Amino acid sequence: MRLIWPWQDRSRRFSWLKACTFALVVLPAIRFTYQFATGEYGFLPIALGNMTYWSGVWATVILLMALAVTPARTIFRWRVLIDVRRMIGVTALAYTMAHIVIYFALRSWNFASIANETLTRLTLIVATLSTIGLIALGATSLDAAIRRLGAKNWQRLHNTSYVITALAVLHVMLARGTYPEQYLLSGVFFWLMTWRALDRCGQGVDARALAMLAVASCLFTAFLEAGFLWGRRGYELSWTLGNNFNPAMLEVGIPAAWQVLAFGLLFALGAAGSEALRVKAANLAARQTG
Repeated sequence: MRLIWPWQDRSRRFSWLKACTFALVVLPAIRFTYQFATGEYGFLPIALGNMTYWSGVWATVILLMALAVTPARTIFRWRVLIDVRRMIGVTALAYTMAHIVIYFALRSWNFASIANETLTRLTLIVATLSTIGLIALGATSLDAAIRRLGAKNWQRLHNTSYVITALAVLHVMLARGTYPEQYLLSGVFFWLMTWRALDRCGQGVDARALAMLAVASCLFTAFLEAGFLWGRRGYELSWTLGNNFNPAMLEVGIPAAWQVLAFGLLFALGAAGSEALRVKAANLAARQTG
């Protein structure tokens, strides 16, 4: 069996798409390593806490990237994107394993304590289930697994990626503390799953439906953050919602709700552009035949 490098296609020729995707998914690890080396996470052992959180966030981001392949492929009519979905999924598994190793180091490799936490803390129960599922998907990602399981059984197994990603997002949400990334990842996941429902109804490439989905995802994220901060911190719902939609707060940072809105509008604009190009091509063909 000859090795196929991440930047090669199945014919072992260089692929710009695969090379760029590989660079994109590896970049967080390079940045992560640089931040650790320069002390941005603090000094050991304190740094391990920050590293545990961020490695988990990046693992979840890449899982969401894998789910985003299908809508991007459909809306932008870029069929070859399917070629990089496997790479993204396997990379998510690699980030997850790194996250686990860092967590073990944070707990000083005390496996008795780790086992106790895994069985008693909801966030770790959720994380364990997600990791087991991700390992199963990674182990069956080869073509040989498809032939052995059969296409239908393999597809059923890999459809569990929705549940696995949901558990990963929930794990981040249940992490100690409150961080913007928790709401951002949840909002993006909401968009990705709702898009699949829209697509089944034949609205997956409708620009107006996608614009409405972007607004709905933005509101979902804003209300999720407001409810979460009310439940954990006791902040008034109106205060959090007001900050989310107060332009003056942009000096502090872009709220997660606005980032989710931008994410959704990107796809809406892509759908509008693709439809305009399709209509233009159809009109041009009609003129040529006429």
